[in-house]
Amino acid sequence: MFIIIFEMKKIIVFSGDGISAESGLKTFRDSDGLWENYDLTEVATPEAWEKDPKMVLEFYNMRRKQVIKAVPNKSHYALVELEKKFNLEIITQNIDDLHERAGSSNILHLHGEILKSRSTFDGSTYNIKGSELNFGDLCKNNSQLRPDIVWFGEAVPNMSLAMELCKNTDILIIIGTSLTVYPAANIVDFVPDNCDKYLIDPKDVLSTGIKNLTVIKENASVGIPKLADKLLEKSIS
Repeated sequence: MFIIIFEMKKIIVFSGDGISAESGLKTFRDSDGLWENYDLTEVATPEAWEKDPKMVLEFYNMRRKQVIKAVPNKSHYALVELEKKFNLEIITQNIDDLHERAGSSNILHLHGEILKSRSTFDGSTYNIKGSELNFGDLCKNNSQLRPDIVWFGEAVPNMSLAMELCKNTDILIIIGTSLTVYPAANIVDFVPDNCDKYLIDPKDVLSTGIKNLTVIKENASVGIPKLADKLLEKSIS
């Protein structure tokens, strides 16, 4: 007796803040975004933490409260449907948990997670109880806890894992990111040249020189369900 095993195609989804914006979270790119009211050097660098940790904690407490109130949108749920038929991994620049709450299983956060804290002693992480992390909140080694966020000027420890995930990828879907923040912008260099690539963003994103690229100039909540339907239909035929 012969058993035929069909291997599911592998999809890598690379998501940026554009997908979260439609859930009401302000973005880094937009002029009316949360970052616009702050000097990044005062809230999102190791130097800012050394200078004024209370201000940094206050800023991320505000962001965390916004994330807790937000809910996943159609694009998040469309990715969950794709995961039912494909070997799907999400690599995200976002620090929220909207992918998880929608039901996606395989998510790699490049820039950390807003709902977690990190020990300044040994880097171990903890879930934050409630919406606030405050000065005086300590890890088990009695060291101050900081947001589990990769700040500007810090290394991105999960990039090597992201590179491994991208090997032998059949389809790359890029959602809501300008592809200008490095090293994450190198994501297209990690996948095989012959894999199908889709870029979903309503804005003009620099995409020249990317092979096998289809640009879908739509918001995530429109573009992702359309693409998901197309890919799911192909998987059946």
